Amino acid sequence: MDMATIDGEQADTAEHELVVRVAAGDARAFEVLMRRYNRRLYRTARSILKDDSEAEDAVQEGYWKAYQAMSGFRADAQLSTWLTRIVINESLGRLRRNKRRAEVIQSTEDLSTEIKVARMETTANIDERPDQMAWRAEIRTLIEHKLDTLPDAYRTVFMLRAVEGMPAVEVAAALDIPEATVRSRFFRARRIMRDALSDEVAVHTPDAFSFAGLRCDHIVETVLARLERERIKNHQS
Repeated sequence: MDMATIDGEQADTAEHELVVRVAAGDARAFEVLMRRYNRRLYRTARSILKDDSEAEDAVQEGYWKAYQAMSGFRADAQLSTWLTRIVINESLGRLRRNKRRAEVIQSTEDLSTEIKVARMETTANIDERPDQMAWRAEIRTLIEHKLDTLPDAYRTVFMLRAVEGMPAVEVAAALDIPEATVRSRFFRARRIMRDALSDEVAVHTPDAFSFAGLRCDHIVETVLARLERERIKNHQS
């Protein structure tokens, strides 16, 4: 797959057109949609589930449910919020079944004034020197540990607001809670994280964590393979 072509489609294809094409069974459009929202949905799932594989499975199942329901999607909601809500519901269901605790995974901070969470990009431009990889792993472990100490109600709010940069109104819609609650939880979570890390981390890095390209590809390929199996099964029947 020509990644430059995919990236171009991600930038140029309007959400409405994507919805129409996916609802009509266009697998190519669905691939564009998945690559557009993979990172956000994976982070959301990982903020609820304490396991990489479980998070991937939740995203894949969420995509499958979204694909099946796409014809019923209404433009009065943002597609990103709708997809996030589906993945949240799927993740919470898995959490209940597996009795796993939730955690937020990836963030990085600037402690000159307060924790500033950096955007996570793909690994394409990350320095892969062993010392840098080890340093990022050490920082990630520290932050994950501190994030795990956040109260359950705050973790997903913190991830969506701080890491993903979602507006409070979108987070409120995705989590089905009042916007004022989102704001208060985020303020409290940010203060907890600042206090917890201020004495332990004194550097800022834009690439301490990443949403790996291979993971993104794996999610897309798995969902597309499932769509193809269903298409063949339906054709044979």
